[in-house]
Amino acid sequence: MINTVIFDLDGTLLNTLEDLKNSTNFALSEFGYPLRTLEEVREFVGNGVAKLIERAIPQGINNPNFEKCLEIFKVNYSKNMYNKTAPYDGILDMLRELKFAGCKIAVVSNKFDSAVKELCNKYFSGLVDAAVGQMNNIPQKPAPDGVLKAIRILNSKKENCVYIGDSDVDVMTAKNSQLPCIGVSWGFRSKDVLKNAGCYTIVDKPCDIIKKIKEL
Repeated sequence: MINTVIFDLDGTLLNTLEDLKNSTNFALSEFGYPLRTLEEVREFVGNGVAKLIERAIPQGINNPNFEKCLEIFKVNYSKNMYNKTAPYDGILDMLRELKFAGCKIAVVSNKFDSAVKELCNKYFSGLVDAAVGQMNNIPQKPAPDGVLKAIRILNSKKENCVYIGDSDVDVMTAKNSQLPCIGVSWGFRSKDVLKNAGCYTIVDKPCDIIKKIKEL
């Protein structure tokens, strides 16, 4: 019986793309580098902010300004991550229904930990029981470490957990964590990307998550 639901954050619970794009372009503009489009940033996200900047900046990690650009991004994003960001339609109702049913809820993200905790507190206060972001001592997804940490925090068992996300990274994370995976189609990756990664349980609306969990 599933009693613990572990969510990805960006592209799954929150549409953060505009704010990520704006902070990326702010950092790039500080050095006069070409700006990136929304669709480019959509393809760059999913593996943490360092990888986002590596993909956005000319010459990637070999750029001598890479670390400075990353730090400028982090500072700017910390100040501006609420400008355009919002939960997807139906997310809050779905989370409330899960809580009403007695489920524990966790968020595990490759976004830096302080931002994950702040975003969850702002948008999902009282709904998310554990929030785990990128930390130096925890390998990023698709490594299972963040998910396993959340399970320990919640005092849950793997056999009672499900993982939900919007990307191929999330599908691999679920596999590496040995958890069933539910993919969502409204996020930053297409259904084909999810299917090619090995996810065949995909929902089109947040309310459908409840139905799929009951079928597991």
